[in-house]
Amino acid sequence: MTSVNTDKTGSDKVLEAMKNFAEQYAKRTGTYFCSDPSVTAVVIEGLAKHKEELGAPLCPCRHYEDKEAEVKNTYWNCPCVPMRERKECHCMLFITPDNEFAGDKQEIDLEYIKEVRASMAS
Repeated sequence: MTSVNTDKTGSDKVLEAMKNFAEQYAKRTGTYFCSDPSVTAVVIEGLAKHKEELGAPLCPCRHYEDKEAEVKNTYWNCPCVPMRERKECHCMLFITPDNEFAGDKQEIDLEYIKEVRASMAS
């Protein structure tokens, strides 16, 4: 296990905010995180990165020609329209209990997300 800096940088605050949002939204919608917690960690990290860079948590699992235009359009800002309307999450962040990839968790440890982020950077 790696040592993670616990100083609250701006990016750590955004990461924590996205983690808290994801947990609350999963509980509110009766959905669960992926059975592989690294999937959840990577998606939350991507949402936080977009929130910091673009001002909105644009879905990190899609390709965009123009991210700024997509943010203004709001369709793919998390929770995206397919998630809000049909509980369909392309990222596998919010999974309905009947999905084979659904885990039993609606919470994830912030330190775990930071560890996954650090492992991706190295």
